[in-house]
Amino acid sequence: MEMRDRTVLLTGAAGGLGTAITLAFARNGARVLALDIDGAKGDVLLAECARQNTPPGALRFVAGDLTDLAATAALVRTLCQEENGVDILINNAAIYPSHRIEDYTIEQLEAVQHVNVQAGIVAAQAVIPGMKQRGFGRIINVASVTFNGGWANILPYVTSKGAVIGMTRALARELGPFGVTVNCISPGAFPTDAEKIHPDPEGYSRFIIDHQAVKRRGRPEEIADAMMFFASTRSGFITGQTLNVDGGWAMN
Repeated sequence: MEMRDRTVLLTGAAGGLGTAITLAFARNGARVLALDIDGAKGDVLLAECARQNTPPGALRFVAGDLTDLAATAALVRTLCQEENGVDILINNAAIYPSHRIEDYTIEQLEAVQHVNVQAGIVAAQAVIPGMKQRGFGRIINVASVTFNGGWANILPYVTSKGAVIGMTRALARELGPFGVTVNCISPGAFPTDAEKIHPDPEGYSRFIIDHQAVKRRGRPEEIADAMMFFASTRSGFITGQTLNVDGGWAMN
């Protein structure tokens, strides 16, 4: 899908799903502001873009720590000024510590909410004025199949993804009159670094496939395809929705 002259701000841009999303938008003509805390992964992302011959200037890596909400808000406002606005905001970054509920510290609980939910809200606050002025905008949030149950020991993460779905609906209602749509993509269990928290990778992969209607693992590029649709003009009459991209795990 054509993304020429669109500016995309993507958080968690250097992760497994983030890399695929970044490359898809860059290949299709967008200017991608790739925000991530990991500078080393940012270098890898830049190298991969160069290897795939994405257009010159398609990618700008931006280092940022989303646990600092004030700094995040200031950073996104600065990016909007420097880049003449952001057309598409993708709130993809997330952290997922795994413990029994009684073992989480207050600091861990707060960090999950800061990164997974509140950073997305402050980023939206920064980009929305420009979207309203232009009469166009796309905000895409990322939830998770874990919200449908089936995983133990990640309560703060699951809770945050429920909040992301609620945030999507609230923003969609408020921003629709201004030509801004807000939707959510709920990925299934894709083979990324996030799976390293599981002690039995082969057993975990069997567990995933057993629960899916489609009997294979998903590819990060398939999340990117869904993102491209929600970011395009073709989805202009769709807002406040959550799309499960999970091989038929959850069916609504």
